[in-house]
Amino acid sequence: MRIGILTSGGDAPGMNAAIRALAVVGRARGHQIVGIRHGYHGLLTGEWSDLEADVIEGITRQGGTVLGSSRCLEMMEVAGQRAALDRLTTAKIEGLIVIGGNGSLTGAHALAGLARESSLPLRVVGLPASIDNDIGHAGLAIGVDTAVNTIVDACDRISDTARAHKRCFIVEVMGRNCGFLAMRAGIAAEADAILYGEAHLDEDQVVERMRKMLARCFAPGREKKRVLIVKSEGLAFPVARLRQRVQEALSTIVKGIDVRETVLGHVVRGGDPSALDRTIAQRLSFGAMLALEGGLTDVMLGWEPPFGVGRETLDPSVRVLPLDEVLAETARLLDGTSPVIQRRVAMLSQVEEILPG
Repeated sequence: MRIGILTSGGDAPGMNAAIRALAVVGRARGHQIVGIRHGYHGLLTGEWSDLEADVIEGITRQGGTVLGSSRCLEMMEVAGQRAALDRLTTAKIEGLIVIGGNGSLTGAHALAGLARESSLPLRVVGLPASIDNDIGHAGLAIGVDTAVNTIVDACDRISDTARAHKRCFIVEVMGRNCGFLAMRAGIAAEADAILYGEAHLDEDQVVERMRKMLARCFAPGREKKRVLIVKSEGLAFPVARLRQRVQEALSTIVKGIDVRETVLGHVVRGGDPSALDRTIAQRLSFGAMLALEGGLTDVMLGWEPPFGVGRETLDPSVRVLPLDEVLAETARLLDGTSPVIQRRVAMLSQVEEILPG
């Protein structure tokens, strides 16, 4: 089988581990593996080459993606999707593996549907890769564990300087409309407060919650040396204004303590992938190759999906899920109606009051 691989959308640590695993496993099982460069844009322009052993040697430990990535507006239109399908057909690609997030998997679903409508033999499989962990039926997407570790490390370093000067720091982290990174990293970094959009608080409610937390942190008799607030970018409260309002609230409680803000931004995307992200990428990739060989199409391989949904595979942590169900659950994750989000918020609400110690 001639199989194409592309990485699309935001890069995530572990993408290279997936690329190498797919190439090594695929070649060992008698397939020809083609790397498509720069995501769907490279697919439309025909930028691809065979993934030989020397090209992929040692890439497992590297962040980013050696194939490059892009956000391709053409793939949002049927005309662009048909052009991509024509390219695949002309290149005699029989299987396509798409590594990426919501938009990338939406493109994969569209290509699978068009191929089916046109009675073409193309099989399409998706692998979830997004540091935001906002992909439906993916317990952990490729890149999430590394991003969490990066945030925790940054918060630990910020806490060191905060304690030296007795300061309050607000650290904004990526995640778009999903607060998972802030939640998990905040707990691990001993944050005094975690702010995320899924709580649906307005600015005044956020500030009042911070005021109560600060009053507890700096209550008479306490010798607390730092306050750490981890904020998800999905909370629609500009961090500079949040810092100003928290400073005003803090000044009514205790004098002489500064509030500072740090936006981690794209540093969260970079760095060598963790051992867990490498393992997730490798095991999902092996499952993807078996799925193609088994004739499956329009599916995603998910790592330990919540509630055990999906079809079992030989790997107890990997399940096969229809892409239409993945995309529907992704929409529910983002609008807050998914049981996964509701349970996550409910669990965190049980400990929010005790975070300051």
